[in-house]
Amino acid sequence: MDFTLDETRTDLRELAADLLGKEVTVARLEAHEKSGAPYDAALWRSLAGAGLLGACLPEEAGGAGLGPVGTAVLLREIGAHVAPVPAESSLVAAQVVAAHGSREQREALAPLAEGEITLAVAPSEPGRDLGAPPATTARADGDRWVLDGAKGTTPHAAGASRILLTARTPTGTGVFLVDPADVETRPVPVSTGEPAAALTLRGVPGELVGAADGTAAAGLRRAVTAGNIAVFSGVLARALELTTEYVRTRRQFDRALAEFQAVTVQIADVYVAARALDVAVWSGAWRLERGDDEGAEADLAVGALTATDEGLRALYTCQHLHGGIGVDVTYPLHRYFAWGRHHAHLLGGVEARLDTIGALV
Repeated sequence: MDFTLDETRTDLRELAADLLGKEVTVARLEAHEKSGAPYDAALWRSLAGAGLLGACLPEEAGGAGLGPVGTAVLLREIGAHVAPVPAESSLVAAQVVAAHGSREQREALAPLAEGEITLAVAPSEPGRDLGAPPATTARADGDRWVLDGAKGTTPHAAGASRILLTARTPTGTGVFLVDPADVETRPVPVSTGEPAAALTLRGVPGELVGAADGTAAAGLRRAVTAGNIAVFSGVLARALELTTEYVRTRRQFDRALAEFQAVTVQIADVYVAARALDVAVWSGAWRLERGDDEGAEADLAVGALTATDEGLRALYTCQHLHGGIGVDVTYPLHRYFAWGRHHAHLLGGVEARLDTIGALV
């Protein structure tokens, strides 16, 4: 299959790579990490000003409607530059609202295109796999829904305009938008340094997205997985670039490290893992865009397993080949390792992903 991007999405990738390459410098990342800010607000505005956020949003919100493939393109570049912005959570939530929400809910995404708001997504619960039915409940109370339960680690929850999450109703699983001001949040440290929180819901009012028949919830799960592995793909690709350049220029015993056979074999393994993950990312996003939910489930499950297994091992290899400098905080590789570990954690680990594939087959 040919996953070559069309002209529009190629332009999107080039614009994102150019903007992020210019703005996300090592010095700027270090300054942001020292600032204590939840994310780089100036970079967020730059992404909006360049039309990158709006490109992935529906037309009702003033976007270009580039859909899951466009979202994967942008998130892969976010990962490749470890850009400290809430693009993953915001765009994943927006994709679900665009696919399942009402016209009013889609139109309410317009401020996101302008960089004026952010969104958070909380698909998982403590002790439960990403695909498991939620323990959080939603009950009808007059003309509104009221939610009770708990959600696991949720990046950028406290500062979001809305949080998108799943809850069990008397007729099935639904997806709801809730106001963070109504939710109890407990800060949770994560390896990326971004703000995250565990959520507790006690009588929280929620706005239903789509029907409470499990369709939107399944769409949320697929969108979360697609966004996660797209970011991981960018992280691993850039880690491979850094490592390739290092072993090419670093000399030992009067020879470049790349001339040693053991090093060559290891860097080849990293390349194979990165390419395998890329295939799953593009195939999954392509199938999502065409409405092939069953095919997308299988491809995304393979991508999630690749990220949590071969992909994470590949990042360890990149650090190993760098030696001591790989863990030096003045060298950029440590950020890619931290992002990879974080996303593997969000995916639930190797055993959970194998269980998912087993259930599908």
